[in-house]
Amino acid sequence: RIQAADSPAEVARSAPTVVLMLTDTKAVEQVLFGPDGLIEGLQPGSLVIDMGTTAVTTTREIAKRLGRQDVGFVDAPVSGGQIGAVAGTLAIMAGGEAQTIERVQPLFEVLGSSFTHVGGPGAGQVAKAANQVIVGLNIGAVAEAIALVESAGVDPAKVRQALMGGFAASRILEVHGQRMIERAFDPGAKITTQVKDLEQAIELGSLLGQRLPATELSLSLYRSLVDRGQGGLDHSALIKALRDEDE
Repeated sequence: RIQAADSPAEVARSAPTVVLMLTDTKAVEQVLFGPDGLIEGLQPGSLVIDMGTTAVTTTREIAKRLGRQDVGFVDAPVSGGQIGAVAGTLAIMAGGEAQTIERVQPLFEVLGSSFTHVGGPGAGQVAKAANQVIVGLNIGAVAEAIALVESAGVDPAKVRQALMGGFAASRILEVHGQRMIERAFDPGAKITTQVKDLEQAIELGSLLGQRLPATELSLSLYRSLVDRGQGGLDHSALIKALRDEDE
């Protein structure tokens, strides 16, 4: 049975394990440390799991701050989209101390079909940044391919079918390629979320002195759709930027 609480602090006082799945880094900080935040109700020995996509530097700072109060912390972002969440087949990539990971593994076995302990605090978010770079660029590759096919006057559905039997086959081509062909852009993952995730990946790369030029180009295309008021569409709608579709 689900029972609503009046504040994050009340949640923390009534639950030894708290799972966060929030929109962005600022939301995580607010829920944890803002007025009536979780920090006011967390007890020594309790546990916080952040399953959203949060900036790596902030994640590591959160882990240290909670650790000073003897509160365990695991960053465990996921991949698999809305389909994986509904089916319980998410891929979970976790960062945290080994003993803390052991405590939460039974929960992860319920939420996902794939779990990897990547490393210490923040490592899960590093893995998610890499995931979002790959997803963002692959959506761009599929969008360009389908745009090319449509411009050539060839049936994109038949081309997609042919490509799924070869080396270009991918989950992105399978799922998002179909959405592009049908122009079915009800959001699973929104363009605005993809923009946020790519911005965080580029910011991490900048801090590490690692250039991500293709990611920067991909980000500019997604941003162009946000600027046109289309940020609420599914991120597969990137093809609209290539086909100059405003509707």
